[in-house]
Amino acid sequence: MKWNALLAAAGLAALLAGPATAQSNLDEIKSAGALKIGTEGTYAPFTFHDASGALVGFDVEIGRAVAERLGVKAEFLEGKWDGLIAGLDANRYDAVINQVGITEERKKKYDFSEPYIASKAVLIVKADNNEIKDFPDLKGKRSAQSLTSNFGKLAETNGAELVGTDGFDQSIQLVLQGRADATINDSLSFYDFKKAKPDAPVKIAAEEANAEHSGIIIRKNEPELLAAINKALEDIKADGTYKAISDKYFGQDVSQ
Repeated sequence: MKWNALLAAAGLAALLAGPATAQSNLDEIKSAGALKIGTEGTYAPFTFHDASGALVGFDVEIGRAVAERLGVKAEFLEGKWDGLIAGLDANRYDAVINQVGITEERKKKYDFSEPYIASKAVLIVKADNNEIKDFPDLKGKRSAQSLTSNFGKLAETNGAELVGTDGFDQSIQLVLQGRADATINDSLSFYDFKKAKPDAPVKIAAEEANAEHSGIIIRKNEPELLAAINKALEDIKADGTYKAISDKYFGQDVSQ
């Protein structure tokens, strides 16, 4: 009986000691000196390779800035979008930074940082178009859209005649050529286009009030890491780092 009591006491001591000695994922990241980040590397201007082959982009620079605030380096591991988030489950990396939209469905299985970028549906017209000022003005007008996209559905809901395209680049060209009166598209795509071609005679006539947000996604039940990432995002916004990165890729603040 004395031996059993000793064993029970030892077991209880081990259980009590376990959580105190177990390393959190944040501790492991700091010990390793690297934050492993999953990303595509094929999605400009967020994560892509420049002419020299270097991995660059808005999300890449955000990842490096966050890692720096954690006191470690950013180690990027590239993968296809379809398997990117699943890589968290396989412990391939600590976080994914790849314009992952914050949705209720994803939040059931994963944790997200505070949003670090926002996109809105915007109504784009030629710079000299003063007739189309808001979404309802699309009634009876030609709107260049991917026919199956949410943007296309929004244009159709507002009474537009859809001109089918393969995506943003073709849509904006049809507007510039006068073959379409407008296009509803993603604000980030428009800012990226205008950053590259500031003299292009197109403008935003209206934008939806509600934005869609993306965040840094990690595994659930890693509160220390989540808190540290959120603090890092807060810090880079406060010290101007975020604005510098945002201006570099979009010409303006895209945080909200």
